[in-house]
Amino acid sequence: MAEPQPVTAPSTMRAVSQDRAGAPDVLKVVETRRPEPGRGEILVRVQAAGVNPADWKTRARGMFATGATPPFTLGFDVAGIVESVGPGVTIFHSGDAVFGMPRFPYPAGAYAEFVTAPARHFAPRPRGLDAVQAGALPLAGLTAWQALVDTAQVRAGQRVLVHAAAGGVGHLAVQIAKARGAHVIATASAAKHDLLRTLGADELIDYRTQDVADTVQDIDVVLDGIGGPNWTRSLRTLRTGGILISLVPPDDTFPVQQAEEAGVRAVFMLVEPDQQGLREIGALIEEGRLRVLVDTVFRLEQAAQAHALGETGRTTGKIVLTVGA
Repeated sequence: MAEPQPVTAPSTMRAVSQDRAGAPDVLKVVETRRPEPGRGEILVRVQAAGVNPADWKTRARGMFATGATPPFTLGFDVAGIVESVGPGVTIFHSGDAVFGMPRFPYPAGAYAEFVTAPARHFAPRPRGLDAVQAGALPLAGLTAWQALVDTAQVRAGQRVLVHAAAGGVGHLAVQIAKARGAHVIATASAAKHDLLRTLGADELIDYRTQDVADTVQDIDVVLDGIGGPNWTRSLRTLRTGGILISLVPPDDTFPVQQAEEAGVRAVFMLVEPDQQGLREIGALIEEGRLRVLVDTVFRLEQAAQAHALGETGRTTGKIVLTVGA
């Protein structure tokens, strides 16, 4: 009887790559080397990868914020199964379901069948959350959490204004602020107001027909992912001691001086990998106090279509690529 032969892991994998800046059609599926986990790292078999504005902005300019240039594989949000662990990893084991936003803002390469990253850039997948929902959650969820909880320290009774509240970050921010006991005012088109009420928004503003600065006052925290003229309008809504948190990198129009003169603060926040934050978000999911909305699901080879949809700015919640079983 023949001796059983050891199973050898494949040395290659499928990934979406681009070799130049450009429109969504620069994204192509290629065969590339499968990574191996180093010290303190895990190898994750990717099941789903979220698609974020950072992805299509990076694709279009052909450069990560860190300076990395093509060829590269996009994607920061990962949900999958631990395939193997590197030396020194004790918190995860092969077969564990995990989700995370590894390496941000450095390239993580989530649009691929496998990803390696530091183990503590991941957290256990919350109970009751499938791979697609988990793949949609990390970057947007951590952005909302780190802005509202870590930066603003939102507490019960405060008034929180969330711009673009039906978007990927916005719909999660509404729920996180509400879970903290805040009174939540949300801006969105009128067609999305009913949905936002179900997520906990107390007041709704149709940005197409209402000027937020003339509509609401005495705001403690503004979360703004729009930027530009919206910064100045948002400042006018804040009470003394309030804070404007921008998710858009500041330019020379960012009103830091204007904010100081008005007795408020204006800050820019960049999200970071954060296992504890992921665990806190996961706890809200398991308690039924947070849900992630998925607008559209595409297959890995449809990454270009996913980007084209995202760039319309008309989605509610997140876009997700499914990668494997």
